[in-house]
Amino acid sequence: MTWLKWLPWRYVVRYVAHKNGFIDPIALLARLHNFAQPSEVGEPIELLRAGVVFHARGLINSRVIQHNLDWVWPYWISRQFDPADASFIPRAFSITHINLTHRNWTAIGLPDCPELPIVDPRGLLTPFLDGWSLDSWVVPEQGDCLLPSRSLQSQQQLLLSGNVSVRTKTSEHGMTLISEASVELEDGAAVCKLRLKAKSAQSGHLVLALRPQNPEGVSFIHQVKLNSERTAWQVDDNKQVRFSQAAQRHHVSTYRQGDVYIHLQDAKEQADGVCDVGMVTAAAMFALPAEQWQELEVSVPLATEQQVQYQQDAWQQEKQKCCKLVCPDEHYQFLYDAALASLILHSPEDVYPGPYTYKRFWFRDAAFIIHALLCAGLTERAERALNQFPPRQTLLGYFRSQEGEWDANGEVLWILKRYFDMNGRQLPEDWHSAVQSGARWIGRKRLPDKADIPHAGLLPPGFSAEHLGPNDYYYWDDFWGVAGLQAAAEMFAPTDKALQQEFSDEAGKFSAAIDNSLAHCQKRLKRPGMPASPYRRLDAGAIGSLAAGYPAQLWAADDPRLLDTVEFLLQRCFVKNAFYQDMIHSGLNAYLTLHVAQVLLRAKDPRYLTLMDAVAELASPTGQWPEAIHPATGGGCMGDGHHVWAAAEWLLMIRNCFVREEGPQLVLCSGVPQRWLTSADPVRFGPAPTSFGAVSIEITLTGSEQAQVSWQADWHAAGAAPAVEVCLPGYQPVKVAATDSTVTLTKAEA
Repeated sequence: MTWLKWLPWRYVVRYVAHKNGFIDPIALLARLHNFAQPSEVGEPIELLRAGVVFHARGLINSRVIQHNLDWVWPYWISRQFDPADASFIPRAFSITHINLTHRNWTAIGLPDCPELPIVDPRGLLTPFLDGWSLDSWVVPEQGDCLLPSRSLQSQQQLLLSGNVSVRTKTSEHGMTLISEASVELEDGAAVCKLRLKAKSAQSGHLVLALRPQNPEGVSFIHQVKLNSERTAWQVDDNKQVRFSQAAQRHHVSTYRQGDVYIHLQDAKEQADGVCDVGMVTAAAMFALPAEQWQELEVSVPLATEQQVQYQQDAWQQEKQKCCKLVCPDEHYQFLYDAALASLILHSPEDVYPGPYTYKRFWFRDAAFIIHALLCAGLTERAERALNQFPPRQTLLGYFRSQEGEWDANGEVLWILKRYFDMNGRQLPEDWHSAVQSGARWIGRKRLPDKADIPHAGLLPPGFSAEHLGPNDYYYWDDFWGVAGLQAAAEMFAPTDKALQQEFSDEAGKFSAAIDNSLAHCQKRLKRPGMPASPYRRLDAGAIGSLAAGYPAQLWAADDPRLLDTVEFLLQRCFVKNAFYQDMIHSGLNAYLTLHVAQVLLRAKDPRYLTLMDAVAELASPTGQWPEAIHPATGGGCMGDGHHVWAAAEWLLMIRNCFVREEGPQLVLCSGVPQRWLTSADPVRFGPAPTSFGAVSIEITLTGSEQAQVSWQADWHAAGAAPAVEVCLPGYQPVKVAATDSTVTLTKAEA
């Protein structure tokens, strides 16, 4: 296709742009590229495509929402478009209108079901990915209506007993509306359920509303039809919404007629409607006698390409496999259990970092999520996800999810080693080729070592989906490259000494190149802290360089370069005790805050708990974190509103507080908060898989000055117990013999 280079397309684009009074896009792109290091990939096409789709929705929003503010819109629009609200954003000449203040939603579903309906903070249910939604209202005969999306006060909770469900309760003006959304089985098929319960001081109607919108904005509906029994909608000929009772009244409206909300009191009914714009709205109305509860069950079949017969007790089966936490802190306990549910929901085969915006695959997110699955005891899910990796590897050995992101190979090799270590297994022969070619790709991709320049021997500039800035020589990529080479060397150690030596030598050369580059930085910056790349000042992007300490553990916990980087970040890049990423994310990041907390935990710095507490406070009422959180509103401002990487990091943080590997030894209880030890009730965690075997831990107070820590272990091999150090905060640390399983600790002097 090199002949395309000879076509005068650049001149055509420039001519058309100039003729119509636009800026020259070719010159503009050239100027944009000047702000980044020269790179073979400007930006992954996958991310460009996602951005175009995202802003295309925003462009439609800008044409629809601001001209129709008398419609009933989702919660984020009600807040963001209200000039009296703290979430208000002026629109001015913004080309697109997108959700920047309340990107919060919660996924519901069944284990192994690929469909993940989402529920917004006011109960708006979106059954299908990027689709339309179902809302519910209470409309009295006279006076104000109860519209949850316009209410500033509402209670929402995630229910984890039985099927995972989201319950939302809104009360105003003598009216109460309760909705509960879940996914359940009917004849072996997955069905999204919405159960409504309403009460009003005066008679009126409970309304089920079909909405051409979702938490991102407009989502088209072209036609709807009520069946003859008045018990179901047919939406766009391919989706069905069923009601448990016949609608007493029914109205449909199109874009030109305005929102159906405006027509609820019309005398004439409509059974169906068609809108060429794609903005059909419909309302099924059910009588609501004064002071009586009205209940309605709504069912939406979630048809999938492959009709899988799901297990009736799937949730119970999955939870029985999990590593369990028992602690007196109800909020921490809830967040841990919610994180487990998130991991199960988002690992139907591949693992996804979110149910909506991020319901697609990245090796980076997958490595962290699979690590959490392993540490949670969900080994089969982790193995199933890992088996999706080889088909994504190119013939040259590159594990490619997005072109131009050079961290993927290191992350894949690292998580593979974690998987085999935690299962007490050696690298099987069917993985040899993938690991070998993946490791050699890292070595070939590195730049030459010999030049006396700061980026000598590093990976080339790449686009960072870690949002560290424009294309550059990112240390994040380099640390993962070393981690991958070391993992490959150790995986081949039992079976192929030549490959072990090859990859060990390459890891050593790569590490030396990084050390040399960082020495240049230290001289330039006059401190040991690590910037994001060799040519950057210290800024928020330095968060990526912490990979050397967590999770890769390439360096000792007290390495000055690591700790100085943390000190810079804490002093300059934290807001409300949470990491504020001021590049692209422009919000507080739960998962990156926990990366800093993990480095502090390894360094025995008690500030780790301050950061954990801050992350716990940032969680939504349903126990979820969006990717980035608005510092003022507390709502999501970027990425998926239910960010599974964040859930994975919460689980990994709790796990490492109880048990973590440090080289050849296990460290127990080093992060368990002292405030949990206030009664005779034991604190428990386990069985927790480790690279040495699974461990179950119990902590019990035995007096005002003593605590007992005991553990039961199932080591991978008899007589292969690791060295153990027990470091319960507030107590004297103790190193114990490999054969011990109980130790009594004495309080440390204040």
